Order: sequence, then C-alpha cells, then structure tokens
Amino acid sequence: MKPTLKHVMIKVILITCSASFGAFAQVQHTFKLADSIFLLDNKPFQIISGEMHYPRIPREAWRDRMKMAKAMGLNTIGTYVFWNVHEPQKDQFDFSGNNDIAEFVRIAKEEGLRVLLRPSPYVCAEWEFGGYPFWLQNIKGLQVRSKEAQYLKEYKEYLTEIGKRLAPLQINHGGNMARIYDKNNFFGRFLSQIVMQTFFACAIYNSLK
Repeated sequence: MKPTLKHVMIKVILITCSASFGAFAQVQHTFKLADSIFLLDNKPFQIISGEMHYPRIPREAWRDRMKMAKAMGLNTIGTYVFWNVHEPQKDQFDFSGNNDIAEFVRIAKEEGLRVLLRPSPYVCAEWEFGGYPFWLQNIKGLQVRSKEAQYLKEYKEYLTEIGKRLAPLQINHGGNMARIYDKNNFFGRFLSQIVMQTFFACAIYNSLK
C-alpha cells in the first residue's frame, strides 16, 4: 500500500480546534490532516518550510530573514524552542531580547508566514547538551530522556512557561502556529500528553503506529 502523508509525518501534534481563547481570540482558523494533504480552513495547503532558529539570529535581523525566506517561496518557518536558552538556571526563565520566542512568532505572522514549533525537550540541531539545561545534571537521581519523575516535573514546569506565551498564537486562536511537534524519536506519545496538558488545550496527537 502506498504510504499516505499520515505515515510520513511521525509523531506530530496537529492544531485542529476552533474554540476561542478569551481576549486573544481573533479570526479563527482550522488546520487538519486529510488522507494525503493538509487542509487550512478546509482548503488544500502545501507546507513549504525552512528552518530559522531565533537564538542563532540577532533579533534585529529576524524580520529581514523572514522576508528573504518568503521571497524564496517559503510559506512556513520551523523552529525548536530551546530549553537551556529559556531556563538557564532552575526556575529562572528568560524570554527577553533574543529569547522572545512569542515576538518571533508574531513577526512571522506579520510577514505572512506560518510557524511549525518543536518545544523540545531534546534539540537535534548541533546545540549544546541537546538543548537541556546543564543544571538538570545536578539533581540527584534525575535522568534526562526518560520517564523519571523529577525529569518530567522539570519539563512540565518549563513547558508551562512556554505555553503561557505561545498557546494564544495557535492557528485556531487567530495566530499562525500551524503545527506543533512533540519530542522526536523518544517517548513521543508519553511526552505529547504533557504538551497537551500544559501547552495546547486544543491539540490532537497523531503518530505512526
């Protein structure tokens, strides 16, 4: 049997709800997966995406880079969210300056680009310690990339902070975040439950079984 797009896109969280999000509600959209195509507001939508990691680009250059990406024919930007960038010290979160991921997403919207978000915890992009904060190693008994309780507690707290800033920017709330990937290749379904509980109230998880 010829593989469909469902079998190609592994461990993906799709934003498909259309409920409002209080004061953040704007023009609401739907984004979902049909048998072989994505549908944006029930119309076929081809994702033409390129990677653009906000910590690697000076904030002053974000918009210019996005304009160039769109000029190349892209309609979507993909990025990780970097845990060790946003929580360099335990319980000390930084979303200022070059770490303002919400502003990065908003600028993309202004430039007519959708965003594919990967909120980590693991970053597969030649990034120090895979994106994990170094202080995780100092917690006795904590095991990264596992179901160990302390690790999951720290991850959930980090993801809650990310969700406060980015959940309102989902496409179904009038934003431009079209899809959110869970952690790739490791405990995907398990961690997706945390993503849905703390981050995206209207997410549907889809994976290859």
